[in-house]
Amino acid sequence: MSTYSHPHSLDGHVAIVTGAARGVGKGIATALLSRGARVLVTDILDGVLANTTAEFTDAGFDVASVVADLRDADSAQRIVDAALDAFGTVNALVNNAVASAGPIPFVDIPAPEYERVHDTGPRATFRLMQAIHPVMVKGGGGSIVNLGSAAGTVGTHSFGAYASAKEAIRGMSKVAALEWGVDGIRVNVVCPLAETDGLKVLRDMAPKQYEAVVRSTSLKRIGDPTHDIGAVVAFLIGDDSAYLTGQTLLVDGGAGSFR
Repeated sequence: MSTYSHPHSLDGHVAIVTGAARGVGKGIATALLSRGARVLVTDILDGVLANTTAEFTDAGFDVASVVADLRDADSAQRIVDAALDAFGTVNALVNNAVASAGPIPFVDIPAPEYERVHDTGPRATFRLMQAIHPVMVKGGGGSIVNLGSAAGTVGTHSFGAYASAKEAIRGMSKVAALEWGVDGIRVNVVCPLAETDGLKVLRDMAPKQYEAVVRSTSLKRIGDPTHDIGAVVAFLIGDDSAYLTGQTLLVDGGAGSFR
């Protein structure tokens, strides 16, 4: 699969990617590293993160990692400090991580589950954005890419907590984009449709439902975490998108066109 890629297009960029041990987060980290960025990857899954970090290191990429539980209010500063210790600066942040359970009817969502999704999603995103702001200001600017979802932009049956969390992230992203532009900091949102572990399970366990997802896209395929989603995030971090901020990009193969 071809992709817009320059091997050195992100030289000099240092990024933090959350939820990067697997799935979309790993795909994004791969796209950034392959374009020359230095990346701190973080996740709560310590064993999986260690394997991913080793994989990146063996490929010759400049990567560091830190295990973190984003429900911990102190984790944001610890992640930023780890990146500064490893690389000296940070000029890109990708907030990908969020916890989510399976489908639950809205009336049945337990309060602890609602809080868990919001602790790992919008609250963690909020704290990381605040923690990275002075670092980016000192460095002359930067780019923040937050992950949204069609579950929020459109609404997805039985995913009320997740939809709420993702729309909270979009809201704060727009406000930060308005306020931080004077600091040279851009903030954008990507809403992906990607071949995640969850979709792979759906493909194996409920192939008809999986095919319905594929048919919902005009391109008739599910996005690749690296070549489709990661490439767009790399664009948003790089200099080619220097005049783009406050936007939501639906990277979903055209599925959003029908909503």
